Amino acid sequence: MDKADGFDLGARLKALRESHGLSQRELAKRAGVSNAIISMIEQNRSSPSVGLLKKLLDGFPLSLAEFFAADLKPRPQIFFTATELVELAGGPVSYRQVSRDLTGKAMQILHEHYKPDADTGEQMLTHDAEEGGVIIRGKLEVTVGDQVRVLGPGDAYYFDSRTPHRFKNAGAEECEVVSVNTPPSF
Repeated sequence: MDKADGFDLGARLKALRESHGLSQRELAKRAGVSNAIISMIEQNRSSPSVGLLKKLLDGFPLSLAEFFAADLKPRPQIFFTATELVELAGGPVSYRQVSRDLTGKAMQILHEHYKPDADTGEQMLTHDAEEGGVIIRGKLEVTVGDQVRVLGPGDAYYFDSRTPHRFKNAGAEECEVVSVNTPPSF
């Protein structure tokens, strides 16, 4: 069960652990072993007994058969901490995206921040999508075509993004918005 057999048990365990977003310490805690044991197994410096491997896999949960299957697909990430959001643009307008890779995804979720007087620019935006958002705090002036509205906390917008549009902080405090584009096009 090591690299000599053509199967890298340590690399497989590490990939499985990382795809589930677990640290060595968290997996060790779930399995009731020390994280030094996890480290040694992942480095192929120790070969676990079947019993120990079963105990480790119970922390996912995953059967031995699934672990040794040729096509171990990584689990998609479901939860994202604030620090895992991807900054697309910094400065007066900040767009922080949920998930780094949107390949094959149907929507793009953004956590937006507009400093006082910040806007998306004089040039109206257009892209092939629909978008919507909810104002969390502050005031946001939303222009869509020839329509203009100032929205506050709890207010929302939803429109066809092929219509020229722009956004501007219309208040004295920072404005915070959670928005969605579908398909991802920003």
